[in-house]
Amino acid sequence: MITSSRRLAVITGILVAGSLQIGLARQAPRTPVVIGPPAPVPPQVAMLRPTEAEIAQVNAAVKKLIEADKSAAKDLLKKYEPLMLLQPPRLNTAATFTQTTLRMGPRHEGFVETAKAGNIDLLLHGDSITDWWVQGDENKLMFAKYFGHIKTANFAIAGDTTQGVLWGLRNGEGQGFQPKAVMVMIGTNNTGANTGPEIAEGIGAIVLEMRTDFPNAKILLLGVFPRGVPGDPVRDKIAEINKIIARLDDQKHVFYMDIGWAFLDDKGAFLPNAFRADNLHPMARGYDIWGAAVKDKLAELLK
Repeated sequence: MITSSRRLAVITGILVAGSLQIGLARQAPRTPVVIGPPAPVPPQVAMLRPTEAEIAQVNAAVKKLIEADKSAAKDLLKKYEPLMLLQPPRLNTAATFTQTTLRMGPRHEGFVETAKAGNIDLLLHGDSITDWWVQGDENKLMFAKYFGHIKTANFAIAGDTTQGVLWGLRNGEGQGFQPKAVMVMIGTNNTGANTGPEIAEGIGAIVLEMRTDFPNAKILLLGVFPRGVPGDPVRDKIAEINKIIARLDDQKHVFYMDIGWAFLDDKGAFLPNAFRADNLHPMARGYDIWGAAVKDKLAELLK
Protein backbone atom coordinates (compact mmCIF):
# COMPACT_ATOMS: atom_id res chain seq x y z
CA MET A 1 0.00 0.00 0.00
CA ILE A 2 1.26 3.47 -0.87
CA THR A 3 1.14 5.80 2.10
CA SER A 4 -0.19 9.34 1.78
CA SER A 5 3.32 10.80 2.27
CA ARG A 6 4.72 8.50 -0.45
CA ARG A 7 1.84 9.42 -2.79
CA LEU A 8 2.56 13.13 -2.16
CA ALA A 9 6.25 12.66 -2.92
CA VAL A 10 5.45 10.91 -6.23
CA ILE A 11 3.00 13.63 -7.27
CA THR A 12 5.50 16.34 -6.31
CA GLY A 13 8.22 14.64 -8.34
CA ILE A 14 5.98 14.47 -11.40
CA LEU A 15 5.06 18.16 -11.09
CA VAL A 16 8.71 19.23 -10.67
CA ALA A 17 9.82 17.14 -13.66
CA GLY A 18 7.02 18.62 -15.75
CA SER A 19 7.94 22.14 -14.72
CA LEU A 20 11.58 21.55 -15.68
CA GLN A 21 10.57 20.22 -19.08
CA ILE A 22 8.32 23.22 -19.69
CA GLY A 23 11.11 25.57 -18.59
CA LEU A 24 13.62 23.93 -20.91
CA ALA A 25 11.16 24.04 -23.78
CA ARG A 26 10.67 27.76 -23.27
CA GLN A 27 14.39 28.53 -23.32
CA ALA A 28 15.64 30.02 -26.56
CA PRO A 29 18.00 27.69 -28.37
CA ARG A 30 21.67 28.65 -27.98
CA THR A 31 23.16 30.15 -31.11
CA PRO A 32 25.94 27.85 -32.30
CA VAL A 33 29.43 29.27 -32.69
CA VAL A 34 30.58 29.15 -36.31
CA ILE A 35 34.32 29.36 -36.87
CA GLY A 36 34.96 32.46 -38.93
CA PRO A 37 37.49 33.19 -41.67
CA PRO A 38 41.22 33.25 -40.92
CA ALA A 39 42.70 36.57 -39.84
CA PRO A 40 45.94 37.97 -41.26
CA VAL A 41 48.92 37.27 -39.01
CA PRO A 42 52.08 39.39 -38.71
CA PRO A 43 55.21 37.64 -40.02
CA GLN A 44 56.93 38.08 -36.64
CA VAL A 45 54.64 35.47 -35.06
CA ALA A 46 53.55 33.40 -38.08
CA MET A 47 53.93 29.63 -37.79
CA LEU A 48 55.48 27.52 -40.52
CA ARG A 49 52.76 26.26 -42.84
CA PRO A 50 54.04 24.06 -45.67
CA THR A 51 52.11 24.08 -48.94
CA GLU A 52 50.62 20.91 -50.40
CA ALA A 53 53.49 20.77 -52.87
CA GLU A 54 56.08 21.15 -50.10
CA ILE A 55 54.39 18.44 -48.01
CA ALA A 56 54.43 16.05 -50.96
CA GLN A 57 58.07 16.80 -51.74
CA VAL A 58 59.29 16.41 -48.17
CA ASN A 59 57.30 13.23 -47.54
CA ALA A 60 58.54 11.65 -50.75
CA ALA A 61 62.12 12.41 -49.71
CA VAL A 62 61.58 10.97 -46.21
CA LYS A 63 60.09 7.75 -47.60
CA LYS A 64 62.97 7.43 -50.05
CA LEU A 65 65.54 7.86 -47.29
CA ILE A 66 63.84 5.22 -45.15
CA GLU A 67 63.65 2.73 -48.01
CA ALA A 68 67.34 3.25 -48.76
CA ASP A 69 68.41 2.92 -45.13
CA LYS A 70 70.56 -0.12 -44.41
CA SER A 71 71.16 0.42 -40.70
CA ALA A 72 69.90 -1.69 -37.80
CA ALA A 73 67.28 1.00 -37.17
CA LYS A 74 65.47 0.45 -40.46
CA ASP A 75 62.61 -1.51 -38.89
CA LEU A 76 62.08 1.26 -36.35
CA LEU A 77 62.22 3.87 -39.07
CA LYS A 78 59.53 2.00 -40.99
CA LYS A 79 57.44 1.57 -37.85
CA TYR A 80 57.52 5.26 -37.01
CA GLU A 81 57.47 6.58 -40.55
CA PRO A 82 53.94 8.04 -40.14
CA LEU A 83 55.21 10.20 -37.28
CA MET A 84 58.02 11.59 -39.42
CA LEU A 85 55.84 12.60 -42.34
CA LEU A 86 54.60 16.18 -42.61
CA GLN A 87 50.87 16.63 -42.09
CA PRO A 88 48.67 19.43 -43.47
CA PRO A 89 48.51 22.23 -40.89
CA ARG A 90 45.22 22.48 -39.00
CA LEU A 91 43.13 25.63 -38.99
CA ASN A 92 44.27 27.90 -36.18
CA THR A 93 40.96 28.86 -34.56
CA ALA A 94 42.76 31.38 -32.32
CA ALA A 95 43.49 33.51 -35.40
CA THR A 96 40.01 33.65 -36.90
CA PHE A 97 37.24 36.24 -36.89
CA THR A 98 34.84 34.14 -34.83
CA GLN A 99 31.83 35.52 -33.02
CA THR A 100 31.99 33.78 -29.67
CA THR A 101 28.84 33.48 -27.57
CA LEU A 102 30.30 36.18 -25.33
CA ARG A 103 30.26 38.67 -28.22
CA MET A 104 26.60 37.94 -28.96
CA GLY A 105 24.01 40.22 -27.45
CA PRO A 106 23.88 43.36 -25.32
CA ARG A 107 27.49 43.67 -24.23
CA HIS A 108 28.84 43.69 -27.77
CA GLU A 109 26.02 45.98 -28.86
CA GLY A 110 26.84 48.34 -26.00
CA PHE A 111 30.51 48.42 -27.01
CA VAL A 112 29.52 49.30 -30.58
CA GLU A 113 27.42 52.21 -29.31
CA THR A 114 30.30 53.38 -27.12
CA ALA A 115 32.63 53.17 -30.10
CA LYS A 116 30.24 55.21 -32.25
CA ALA A 117 30.05 57.90 -29.57
CA GLY A 118 33.82 58.28 -29.66
CA ASN A 119 35.66 60.49 -27.17
CA ILE A 120 37.92 57.61 -26.09
CA ASP A 121 41.61 58.21 -25.39
CA LEU A 122 42.46 54.80 -23.91
CA LEU A 123 40.94 51.47 -24.93
CA LEU A 124 41.31 48.43 -22.68
CA HIS A 125 40.78 45.04 -24.26
CA GLY A 126 40.98 41.41 -23.24
CA ASP A 127 39.10 38.90 -21.09
CA SER A 128 37.90 38.67 -17.48
CA ILE A 129 41.25 39.78 -16.10
CA THR A 130 40.69 43.18 -17.74
CA ASP A 131 36.89 43.10 -17.58
CA TRP A 132 36.89 42.77 -13.80
CA TRP A 133 38.88 45.95 -13.16
CA VAL A 134 35.45 47.38 -12.36
CA GLN A 135 33.93 44.41 -10.52
CA GLY A 136 33.51 45.17 -6.81
CA ASP A 137 34.09 48.39 -4.91
CA GLU A 138 37.76 47.70 -4.10
CA ASN A 139 38.62 46.97 -7.74
CA LYS A 140 36.72 50.07 -8.84
CA LEU A 141 38.85 52.17 -6.51
CA MET A 142 41.97 50.81 -8.20
CA PHE A 143 40.48 51.56 -11.62
CA ALA A 144 39.72 55.13 -10.57
CA LYS A 145 43.22 55.50 -9.11
CA TYR A 146 44.94 54.74 -12.40
CA PHE A 147 42.35 55.54 -15.09
CA GLY A 148 39.89 57.96 -13.48
CA HIS A 149 41.54 60.95 -15.16
CA ILE A 150 41.60 59.32 -18.62
CA LYS A 151 38.77 58.98 -21.13
CA THR A 152 38.73 55.19 -21.03
CA ALA A 153 36.61 52.45 -22.60
CA ASN A 154 36.85 48.81 -21.54
CA PHE A 155 35.74 46.32 -24.22
CA ALA A 156 37.02 43.21 -22.44
CA ILE A 157 34.57 40.39 -21.75
CA ALA A 158 35.08 37.67 -19.14
CA GLY A 159 35.76 34.29 -20.72
CA ASP A 160 36.60 35.58 -24.16
CA THR A 161 39.37 34.42 -26.47
CA THR A 162 41.58 35.89 -29.15
CA GLN A 163 39.10 34.96 -31.86
CA GLY A 164 36.27 36.71 -30.04
CA VAL A 165 38.29 39.90 -29.68
CA LEU A 166 39.16 39.74 -33.39
CA TRP A 167 35.50 39.42 -34.35
CA GLY A 168 34.49 42.30 -32.09
CA LEU A 169 37.11 44.62 -33.52
CA ARG A 170 36.06 43.77 -37.08
CA ASN A 171 32.35 44.20 -36.28
CA GLY A 172 31.88 47.63 -34.77
CA GLU A 173 34.13 47.64 -31.72
CA GLY A 174 37.07 48.92 -33.76
CA GLN A 175 35.24 51.58 -35.75
CA GLY A 176 33.97 55.07 -34.99
CA PHE A 177 36.77 56.31 -32.74
CA GLN A 178 40.53 56.77 -32.68
CA PRO A 179 42.10 56.20 -29.26
CA LYS A 180 45.51 57.58 -28.42
CA ALA A 181 46.52 54.28 -26.80
CA VAL A 182 45.32 50.72 -26.36
CA MET A 183 46.23 48.28 -23.58
CA VAL A 184 45.52 44.66 -24.47
CA MET A 185 46.13 41.40 -22.62
CA ILE A 186 44.45 38.29 -24.01
CA GLY A 187 45.04 34.58 -24.54
CA THR A 188 44.65 32.76 -21.25
CA ASN A 189 41.24 31.34 -22.27
CA ASN A 190 42.80 29.84 -25.39
CA THR A 191 45.29 27.73 -23.45
CA GLY A 192 42.96 24.75 -23.20
CA ALA A 193 42.26 24.41 -26.93
CA ASN A 194 45.26 25.94 -28.69
CA THR A 195 49.02 25.54 -28.68
CA GLY A 196 51.34 28.33 -27.58
CA PRO A 197 52.32 29.28 -31.15
CA GLU A 198 48.66 29.25 -32.23
CA ILE A 199 47.72 31.61 -29.41
CA ALA A 200 50.65 33.86 -30.30
CA GLU A 201 49.33 34.03 -33.86
CA GLY A 202 45.91 35.02 -32.51
CA ILE A 203 47.43 37.79 -30.41
CA GLY A 204 49.49 38.93 -33.37
CA ALA A 205 46.35 39.03 -35.51
CA ILE A 206 44.68 41.25 -32.89
CA VAL A 207 47.62 43.65 -32.93
CA LEU A 208 47.50 43.76 -36.72
CA GLU A 209 43.74 44.42 -36.66
CA MET A 210 44.24 47.21 -34.13
CA ARG A 211 46.95 48.74 -36.30
CA THR A 212 44.41 48.78 -39.14
CA ASP A 213 41.54 50.15 -37.04
CA PHE A 214 43.62 52.62 -35.02
CA PRO A 215 46.61 53.55 -37.21
CA ASN A 216 47.77 56.40 -34.96
CA ALA A 217 47.30 54.63 -31.63
CA LYS A 218 50.14 53.33 -29.50
CA ILE A 219 49.48 49.73 -28.45
CA LEU A 220 50.68 48.52 -25.06
CA LEU A 221 50.76 44.75 -25.53
CA LEU A 222 51.01 42.93 -22.22
CA GLY A 223 52.37 39.45 -21.89
CA VAL A 224 49.78 36.89 -20.82
CA PHE A 225 49.68 36.93 -17.02
CA PRO A 226 50.81 33.86 -15.09
CA ARG A 227 48.17 31.48 -13.81
CA GLY A 228 48.17 28.34 -11.71
CA VAL A 229 51.00 27.44 -9.36
CA PRO A 230 54.73 26.88 -9.88
CA GLY A 231 55.23 23.71 -11.90
CA ASP A 232 51.84 23.92 -13.63
CA PRO A 233 52.37 23.12 -17.36
CA VAL A 234 50.16 26.07 -18.32
CA ARG A 235 52.92 28.36 -17.13
CA ASP A 236 55.30 26.85 -19.67
CA LYS A 237 52.72 27.44 -22.40
CA ILE A 238 52.29 31.06 -21.29
CA ALA A 239 56.06 31.56 -21.30
CA GLU A 240 56.15 30.21 -24.86
CA ILE A 241 53.37 32.58 -25.94
CA ASN A 242 55.07 35.59 -24.39
CA LYS A 243 58.43 34.77 -25.92
CA ILE A 244 56.82 34.80 -29.37
CA ILE A 245 54.61 37.88 -29.03
CA ALA A 246 57.53 39.92 -27.67
CA ARG A 247 58.71 40.01 -31.30
CA LEU A 248 55.80 42.34 -32.10
CA ASP A 249 57.44 45.18 -30.17
CA ASP A 250 58.65 47.78 -32.66
CA GLN A 251 58.97 50.74 -30.23
CA LYS A 252 56.98 52.83 -32.69
CA HIS A 253 53.41 51.59 -32.63
CA VAL A 254 53.60 48.44 -30.50
CA PHE A 255 55.21 48.30 -27.06
CA TYR A 256 55.49 44.95 -25.32
CA MET A 257 55.62 44.62 -21.53
CA ASP A 258 55.71 41.46 -19.44
CA ILE A 259 54.66 42.45 -15.93
CA GLY A 260 53.76 38.96 -14.74
CA TRP A 261 56.79 38.84 -12.47
CA ALA A 262 55.35 41.71 -10.40
CA PHE A 263 52.55 39.44 -9.11
CA LEU A 264 54.85 36.65 -7.90
CA ASP A 265 57.19 36.03 -4.99
CA ASP A 266 60.69 34.64 -5.37
CA LYS A 267 59.29 31.08 -5.49
CA GLY A 268 56.82 31.85 -8.26
CA ALA A 269 53.70 31.87 -6.10
CA PHE A 270 51.23 34.74 -6.23
CA LEU A 271 51.79 37.43 -3.63
CA PRO A 272 49.37 37.32 -0.68
CA ASN A 273 45.98 38.92 -1.40
CA ALA A 274 47.02 39.75 -4.97
CA PHE A 275 45.00 37.07 -6.77
CA ARG A 276 41.90 35.06 -6.03
CA ALA A 277 42.07 31.46 -4.89
CA ASP A 278 41.71 30.38 -8.53
CA ASN A 279 45.27 31.64 -9.17
CA LEU A 280 43.99 33.44 -12.25
CA HIS A 281 42.02 36.58 -11.42
CA PRO A 282 43.50 39.61 -9.64
CA MET A 283 42.07 41.07 -6.47
CA ALA A 284 42.33 44.75 -5.63
CA ARG A 285 45.97 44.43 -4.63
CA GLY A 286 46.73 42.69 -7.92
CA TYR A 287 45.05 45.49 -9.86
CA ASP A 288 47.06 48.00 -7.84
CA ILE A 289 50.28 46.20 -8.81
CA TRP A 290 49.15 46.12 -12.44
CA GLY A 291 48.27 49.82 -12.50
CA ALA A 292 51.55 50.83 -10.89
CA ALA A 293 53.51 48.75 -13.40
CA VAL A 294 51.96 50.38 -16.49
CA LYS A 295 51.02 53.92 -15.43
CA ASP A 296 54.25 55.60 -16.51
CA LYS A 297 54.31 53.82 -19.86
CA LEU A 298 50.67 54.62 -20.52
CA ALA A 299 51.26 58.29 -19.65
CA GLU A 300 54.06 58.31 -22.22
CA LEU A 301 51.93 56.64 -24.90
CA LEU A 302 48.95 58.94 -24.29
CA LYS A 303 50.92 62.12 -24.99
